[in-house]
Amino acid sequence: MIKEIGYVNGIENYSRYFDGRKPGEPPYTLLDYFSKDYLLIIDESHMTIPQIRGMYNGDRSRKQTLINYGFRLPSSLDNRPLKFDEFLKRINQTIYVSATPSAWELEKSGQKNVAQQLIRPTGLIDPEILVRPIKGQIEDLMGEITVRVARGERTLITTLTKRMAEELAFYLEERKFKVHYLHSEVATLERSDIIKSLRQGEYDVIVGINLLREGLDLPEVSLVAILDADKEGFLRSDVSLIQTMGRAARHVNAQVIMYADVLTGSMKRAITEVERRRNIQLKYNQE
Repeated sequence: MIKEIGYVNGIENYSRYFDGRKPGEPPYTLLDYFSKDYLLIIDESHMTIPQIRGMYNGDRSRKQTLINYGFRLPSSLDNRPLKFDEFLKRINQTIYVSATPSAWELEKSGQKNVAQQLIRPTGLIDPEILVRPIKGQIEDLMGEITVRVARGERTLITTLTKRMAEELAFYLEERKFKVHYLHSEVATLERSDIIKSLRQGEYDVIVGINLLREGLDLPEVSLVAILDADKEGFLRSDVSLIQTMGRAARHVNAQVIMYADVLTGSMKRAITEVERRRNIQLKYNQE
């Protein structure tokens, strides 16, 4: 079929035979085309490194199931991502970029090679953090949103579940707030439209879960509200809290309100770190 029409659907699964690789040998990747002294920059490394680490096992698990049921031949296992140790052998000079680097990046870099980029050219500082009780949180939150709407500012609210995000968005909408929810079931292109609408003022509030974290630069947002901040877990770890708080750090009136009845370890670490950065920024601005 390759001779007749030039391709065969799915033939990439058996690339080992075309590459002349032995069973188990790593595949060729773009990294093999770089010179030995190339510089690799890994953005949001606290998220990217775990993804690179998990690629091989995730791919193998899926392919092994296909092999077991006769949809693939065993040699398809060699059309795979690099294992983590194989990836490390192919990199040399690396810059890990993250507001919340993990212990692995810090250990790999060494304390002398950690550059803290805390000072912003605009003079903006990290947000003020407030902790308020859960009882009456929605009424309190609506009051805070009203203040922001009057000033032409935007608000982000994070919940723990998709259902909570949707229900809170509908509740606020019934009370005449311009609001929309944002979570993983919202199509990718629609997410971009929702974010754009927030920035343009079509919405004053977005209610989300884990999507309101890394990579969102929203200068119009002055308030980030974190509901159930004391529910320990992935979505309320110190890293998640710091990243979520950072969504308000592009506004001069930046403020974060965490609704919680207990000050958890994650909350304490997140608050301590943000306050540390904030104090450095304030001192620099005053000087």
